[in-house]
Amino acid sequence: MSTFDLGSDGTAAINTILAEEANRIGQDIHKRTVHTSPWIDLVPQTAFPDGMGYQLTTLVYDRAIPTVTDGGAAGADWTALGASTQGSNSFNTSSENQLIDDAANSIVGANVAAGKSFLSFTKQLKEYKIERAVIESPRISLEDLRFAAHRQEQLRAIMDLMAEASRYTWENRYRDEFDRLAANLVACKASGTAFRDTVDSDNDGTSDDKFEGTQTSEVDIDTSGAGNADITPDANISNAVLDSTYYKLIRKGAGSNAYGRENGRPVFGLVLSSEASYQLQTEAGFRDDVRYNNAKVSDLIAPLGIEKSFRGFYHLIDDLAPRFTEAGGTLTRVLPYTMDGAQTIVNTAYDTANYEAAYVIHPDVMESQIPNPFSGGAGVSFNPVNYRGKFDWRNILSEATNPDGSIGFFRGVLASASKPIKTDFGYVILFKRDSSTPAAV
Repeated sequence: MSTFDLGSDGTAAINTILAEEANRIGQDIHKRTVHTSPWIDLVPQTAFPDGMGYQLTTLVYDRAIPTVTDGGAAGADWTALGASTQGSNSFNTSSENQLIDDAANSIVGANVAAGKSFLSFTKQLKEYKIERAVIESPRISLEDLRFAAHRQEQLRAIMDLMAEASRYTWENRYRDEFDRLAANLVACKASGTAFRDTVDSDNDGTSDDKFEGTQTSEVDIDTSGAGNADITPDANISNAVLDSTYYKLIRKGAGSNAYGRENGRPVFGLVLSSEASYQLQTEAGFRDDVRYNNAKVSDLIAPLGIEKSFRGFYHLIDDLAPRFTEAGGTLTRVLPYTMDGAQTIVNTAYDTANYEAAYVIHPDVMESQIPNPFSGGAGVSFNPVNYRGKFDWRNILSEATNPDGSIGFFRGVLASASKPIKTDFGYVILFKRDSSTPAAV
């Protein structure tokens, strides 16, 4: 039998989670909720491949354009097929009079190298691995159901809370993984905003660590600028910074698979808090962009409640956006919720944290791979596990503590691997949220 231990008397871990009929509880059963965000809908999800181990590698080919010499300057070397023509006006010269010998020499024989351009291919190998999280409810005695008031409503509220906990866990997973895989950090400054793809993440006083693969909270911001300069943000997010980011994305080729298009221009996604969105839309000199923008929103973005874009970005509101405090160049994450014993409460320190992060997201940056349920093989079968965080009831018999099978718990398993793809399309914008000065490029 199982060694399912509930304490020395078999009841230590059993919680009476259902309110009983005492002093007449009203029929309305309420529950507190946490805020949701767009992360779950916007991160592409695929299946993690079976039979290939826990760690995989993705192969990403870099962009390629011709060069005039092998490893030389960009461009194609154009060579005329006919080196010269008879007569003073080539447009009136008969093709029969062209010097065929010159045309042949320019494309074959000894002169072939003169008209040749080169195309080189480079690629990157990026490793990623699968990770798992398990969430369990308290141990529950089914005898509680006999005496619980409005037990159906209470059970429904509990099931909703577990679904909410799963959703909240996934949102944080996707946000944190995008933060880790994004290759660009933008630190908003009143003058000379820093665009960095290398940072000091190991506090050794150098700026040679790739930002890709680094959480924002791990960056030593007072030594991450060029030449170990201080990039601590001292300005708020601004449209000038977003405009510069937009054009960088265009030049990187990110426009081919943007979230939408308006007037022939790609529209990217910007995940940010309500306060940051308001700051951008009310910035001096930019308010008319909201007033006169009536373009249709793409079918992918419309279900999220987005009605219009703003200067090339869809503002996707995430009111649980990461916030930080700073001391000596070290960022400390401040979470929006904290625990008071077993109770989840709003963290007041979140409202006063000085620094905040916004994200320019793109569907090609990363992919979340979730394992498919697996029920066995080769004659062996077992209950398949849903790795998306679905809570199932588990009742583990124990001769000592649960002989009747009347004690159990809810268990949810989450597993995913974050596959990095074109990570240079991802941007983390770090800004001083309590500053009245818009960042300048």
